[in-house]
Amino acid sequence: MLLDEFDYQLPESAIAQEPLDDRSSARLLVDVDGRIDHRTIWDLPDLLGPGDVVVLNDTRVIPARLPARRPTGGLAEVLLLEPIGCGSDHWEALVRPSRKVPPGTLLAVGDRMGVRVHDDLGEGRRLVEVEAPDGLVAALDRYGRIPLPPYLTTTLTDPERYQTVYSRRPASAAAPTAGLHFTDRVLDRCRAAGARVERLELVVGLDTFRPVTVDDLDDHRMYSEAYTVSQATLEACRGADRVVAVGTTTTRALEAAARTGSSGRTDLFIRRPFDFQVVDLLLTNFHLPRTTLLVMLDAFIGPRWRDRYDLALAEGYRFLSFGDAMLVDRHRPEASGTPVGESR
Repeated sequence: MLLDEFDYQLPESAIAQEPLDDRSSARLLVDVDGRIDHRTIWDLPDLLGPGDVVVLNDTRVIPARLPARRPTGGLAEVLLLEPIGCGSDHWEALVRPSRKVPPGTLLAVGDRMGVRVHDDLGEGRRLVEVEAPDGLVAALDRYGRIPLPPYLTTTLTDPERYQTVYSRRPASAAAPTAGLHFTDRVLDRCRAAGARVERLELVVGLDTFRPVTVDDLDDHRMYSEAYTVSQATLEACRGADRVVAVGTTTTRALEAAARTGSSGRTDLFIRRPFDFQVVDLLLTNFHLPRTTLLVMLDAFIGPRWRDRYDLALAEGYRFLSFGDAMLVDRHRPEASGTPVGESR
């Protein structure tokens, strides 16, 4: 499978630079049971009912982007990705400009925080040691910035708009962006429609920031991410008529849990042909070309993703993190003889 299969023309004008004032007013392209409709997130509860289970990734983004200075006075930046060891001050991080920061360098972050850079872990990653006399949480709150994707060039005035309203434990380096559209009222209306709302956690890490650099996807390496899916969530999914995953991270966690257990780390790379064991419907944003997220969408709905993206662009949908969303059901290739509800 070649990366070129997942390329498309994304006009800069289609990239949403700011979140909408009302989260639930985001548009929703619905492609379920062979019918296409144009709705909004506010309408989602009208599409649900008893027997449906909506699953959310409730991870919270940490202000992990740290502006710093090298001992020479030059500027640097550290993006904390994941702690190494329980309660440790050591982190895996991206450091820029990495080639100008040799091992042992102490980067100054404000006047009460430092980051000592250690070994090169490959592919731009470094081992770093955080020095924060007032505690890491206080230091990040004071000096850290929310690590927005590089295609967002407009200043975000309210950092909470890059958090889901149901986020809990600060752990991730990026938001599970499909969930940014939800409000408490929308979730309450989902429950009122008879659907169950369940949670899990998948800590979003390096693969969100790292572009695919190989031509053949067989050569692409996914970095592992920590996940936890409670037994209550797993039981709800087993008894559901339809499992609705909010976002690709939720999908990855559910499908990993079905294969390797309710918690741990997963480097699952979802691409066709893939046997989805849990997720029936996927609510997801519109993704960048040539990314593993688009590869996952292709595995879920088949080649029709390209027609749906063309339609969304023609209809003026907003793309990427602060953009609109689509609700799609799994590819059901009846012509191939595969039973309805199963993947190839």
